Amino acid sequence: MSAYPALLSPLKLGSIELRNRVFSSGHAPGYADKGLPGDRYQAYYEEKARGGIGLAIFGGSSNIARESGSVYGQIYVGSDAVIPSFRDFAKRIHRHDTRLMCQISHMGRRTTWSSGDWLPTIAPSVIRDPAHHSVPREMNDGDIRTLIANFADAAWRCKEGGLDGCEVLATTHLLGQFLSPLSNRRTDAYGGSLENRARLAMDVLEAVRDRVGPDFVVGLRYAADESNEGGFGADEGIEFARLLGKQAAADFLDVNGAYGGTTHGMAENFPGMAFGAAPYVKLAGKVREASNLPVMQAARLSDPSTANWAVENGYLDVAGMTRPLMADPHLVTKLEQGDEPRIRPCVGASYCIDRTYVGQDALCLHNVSTGRERELPHEIAPGETRKRIVVIGGGPAGMEAARVSALRGHEVTLFEAAPQLGGQTILASKAGWRREMAAIGGWLSAEIELLGVDIRTNAYVEGPEVLELNPDVVVVATGGMPAFDLPEGGEDLATSSWDLLGGTTRPEGDVLVYDEGGSHAGASVADWLASNGAQVEVATPDRMVGRGIGGINYPIYLRNLHRNNARLSPDLRLLGLRRDGNQIVASFQNVYSRERCERRHTQVVVEQLTEPADEPFHALIDQSRNKGALDIETLVAGQPQTLGADEDGYQLFRIGDAVSARDIHAAMLDANRLCRTF
Repeated sequence: MSAYPALLSPLKLGSIELRNRVFSSGHAPGYADKGLPGDRYQAYYEEKARGGIGLAIFGGSSNIARESGSVYGQIYVGSDAVIPSFRDFAKRIHRHDTRLMCQISHMGRRTTWSSGDWLPTIAPSVIRDPAHHSVPREMNDGDIRTLIANFADAAWRCKEGGLDGCEVLATTHLLGQFLSPLSNRRTDAYGGSLENRARLAMDVLEAVRDRVGPDFVVGLRYAADESNEGGFGADEGIEFARLLGKQAAADFLDVNGAYGGTTHGMAENFPGMAFGAAPYVKLAGKVREASNLPVMQAARLSDPSTANWAVENGYLDVAGMTRPLMADPHLVTKLEQGDEPRIRPCVGASYCIDRTYVGQDALCLHNVSTGRERELPHEIAPGETRKRIVVIGGGPAGMEAARVSALRGHEVTLFEAAPQLGGQTILASKAGWRREMAAIGGWLSAEIELLGVDIRTNAYVEGPEVLELNPDVVVVATGGMPAFDLPEGGEDLATSSWDLLGGTTRPEGDVLVYDEGGSHAGASVADWLASNGAQVEVATPDRMVGRGIGGINYPIYLRNLHRNNARLSPDLRLLGLRRDGNQIVASFQNVYSRERCERRHTQVVVEQLTEPADEPFHALIDQSRNKGALDIETLVAGQPQTLGADEDGYQLFRIGDAVSARDIHAAMLDANRLCRTF
């Protein structure tokens, strides 16, 4: 008897049957090849199908027309050229008993005129897009007729491509722009009342149904409540659902819970770790009741218990676990096999979405195989010869090195100087709403213990202790230490985010946070200080606070900092610190005017990322056979390191922040692709 009977039960959806209620929602991972779902794209979805999901909706924001410019690396469904790729894709996914659909859309104003074919954007009214900043031209009757035909043609291509269905996307895209009073000021038959604003979406669904027939599954994804940004409220969103149910052109509805057209709204629409579990499922349940149609949703259903609860209580028919499936595409299979503790958790860091919204490919913060299924398979093959591997450092890089080495069948010993494993994830988890970061280290720690790694905490090693184990390979993953480097000195007056979050230093009065890294470390300590009552100023040499933080996370930091009256000071480079009584004087230079200025605070936090704590690496170089060298071409090709192969001794490598300050994903990628070649 499954522990998750609702989630793992089958469902009849239109003309098809899903083997369970878990689906991967439509998103654009940035893997498309010239507008087509090529091998990388298909391998990414096939891994989820192999892992047991019932339904995959791929092709987030797949464009149906040329004037809908691709800004996220989307699939193009506006040409018959996509049909052969769809047929290959469908065969590949269907062999795993998973159903496959494509999400089709016209982005309207939610793109740029400088993308794709450099055509003007279109919309119901001439209102500037708040996120992509395009000023569209207003659509006329001819444009509307063409749009409806383009949607019908795109749906037909999905059917001809052997897919099981398609999902028409409204939300903040063109159909949703007609539905929303935030973007629709028309006075004709497509503006004003809800019935008029809903007309285009319903006309599109009718045309799609006429073109594909009754046996092809058609759904609609829309936002059912825009009140977060002053759009229509849940009452109208639910009434729209009632209209859709009466029309009976759609087989299912996929419900967004908030307006995502602004930068803050996007963070609310795709909630990360700053939000509670399943914030919009009750709204989805009301849509389900009003429409009498099956309802899907993917919004912070981060774990099987939450997803099962949502289905079991009638809020959802199918639970979208898109980000959890990026963390572990084998989630469903592990549930079916009773192996739930080994599911790699989604921590809600939103590293995946943050990357796509700046034009990069989607990657999971702590599963480096996601999106790299061809070169770094999720399953680690055993090695040919058993070796003794010593790993120094128990942060994410070190634990990933130990995990992969143990899966290869090697004898692994891991040394960690601290009392517990986890490294910087422990500090990150202490910063208020980022507490789930601890789950990264927690999962890795549990895995390497299960795999039999010899874990030695409270063990600071300098070299001799390692040699006593007669290793074949030594991997140094000792991370870094906070960097302090001010041109005019005064570093001794500064404290670090590590000191504050780790509890070795207490917050004092009026605090300056100088953030030169532009990443989570500086923003999170500033947020934590301001949220706990400190008067905070955040200064940075960049032209904005949190320059390197993506669109799902930086709105949360800025929301909190503004609510707590923090002062944000961009364009200032810190030159030095000096003591003046009970205050610290910070000397700055504006990076553009080059004028100097000063700030006075009780406490100064300097965040300049880290410098390598690589003493063990240098202590072990001389006796290593490769002298610590790494053949990069061999590493990238996934081949064993052979430098110094004819020499005596051990191979020596360093990874993660012990090389240079980067992020968790980069550190774990270092470990994974190196250690799977041992």
